[in-house]
Amino acid sequence: MQKHAMPRAQQIAQRAFANFERFLHIEAVSGVVLLIAAVAALIWANSPAAESYDALWHTPISFGIGSLVYSQSLHFWINDGLMTIFFLVVGMEIRREIHEGALSSLRQATLPMAAAVGGVVVPALIYLAFNHSPPAQEGWAVPTATDIAFAVGVLALLGKSIPSNVRVFLLALAIIDDIIAVLIIAFFYSGGLDYSGFGVAAIGLLLVLGLQKIGVGSAYAYIIPGFITWLGMLMTGAHPTLAGVVLGLMTPVRAMPLGERPLEAVTRFTDDLLGRAKAPQIDDSELMSPLKNLRVAQRELVAPVLRVQGHLHPWVAFAIMPLFALANAGVGLSGVDLSADGPHWVMTGVAVALVLGKPLGIVTISWLMVRLGWCALPAGVTWHGITLIGLLAGIGFTMSIFIANLAFSDPGVLGAAKLGVLSGSVIAAVIGLAWGVWSLRKAAKAAPAQVG
Repeated sequence: MQKHAMPRAQQIAQRAFANFERFLHIEAVSGVVLLIAAVAALIWANSPAAESYDALWHTPISFGIGSLVYSQSLHFWINDGLMTIFFLVVGMEIRREIHEGALSSLRQATLPMAAAVGGVVVPALIYLAFNHSPPAQEGWAVPTATDIAFAVGVLALLGKSIPSNVRVFLLALAIIDDIIAVLIIAFFYSGGLDYSGFGVAAIGLLLVLGLQKIGVGSAYAYIIPGFITWLGMLMTGAHPTLAGVVLGLMTPVRAMPLGERPLEAVTRFTDDLLGRAKAPQIDDSELMSPLKNLRVAQRELVAPVLRVQGHLHPWVAFAIMPLFALANAGVGLSGVDLSADGPHWVMTGVAVALVLGKPLGIVTISWLMVRLGWCALPAGVTWHGITLIGLLAGIGFTMSIFIANLAFSDPGVLGAAKLGVLSGSVIAAVIGLAWGVWSLRKAAKAAPAQVG
């Protein structure tokens, strides 16, 4: 068979795109991008162009047809709109873990579940110990969340010497943490509920179930039902991003039935396509049907929950989350009066709860569960590893800032809470890295002695 050489420019472009795609899948990179966005927001909000920072996020953006127009600020569309996609991916991660991951069996999930509860309760209690006024106490849930992207990214910086089960445990704990955070948002940070909105959300969910029932596998078909669900949640007064979690949990973990195995279908449709293409006199239109069948079979080689999550992950990691950080991490230091008791103790409570509360809650509860004989440490995970997980769980960037926006309406207190999240997360990351490096060096020194 004669091969046709590609133009030099095309070869270079293909190699560049392939390297770029591999680069996007390095876990530490997404954390670095998120950090850059947060630092850029802080610099911008405290620069001479600070007014443009505030003006940009308050820019109204309207959608409508005729007299039906809905207008909200750019900040709203990021926090309540785009972040729904972030929560959709979170829901899919939870669904996958329940189906075949660390949450698929009660025995596997018990220890990370208990550790996650400890990592929520202890930081909340520490925060409340610093803050006694009712307005400040509204932020009790801010230091309870863990940022998966940052935590896993920092863990990846320690290299492949970290046992794989440490990463699995951290992921399971962070996912359970996300479940708790979603429940907290639903029960404690949603306003007075308008129950008519649940009817609209139910229509969207019924449309999703109907499409799944008749075997519609294209993700694009679910955009309108997903939007209806989001709109219904917005109408209820509950936070509309919760629609993303619900839709993520509903995403199928098995491919759409094709009457035969997807791989066999791909082989059959490929043979059909080749047979028609090699015909002496072929009309290109005759290739449309086998091509369509082949695309469907190829699509169903991978379960929808994995396929959709894989497509959305780069957009969430490198667009939505950095944009969220850029829009929310910009705290004008001149507008935060840390000499006042309220903002001062809010910032202190959040930072201390993240840095000390998270590892204290996670390690203590894990030790109790193992000591009482109710659980056992996973293979390859030592108490040094559990401590590392606890320290990295104190990185509460994205979800903590998200909850802070829901908890505080006063700009000064909100700014203090964000400063607490940023400073606490950075300190937790640095201590976690230092602990990880020390643990690896200690293990490396111990290895020759064990061999001897």
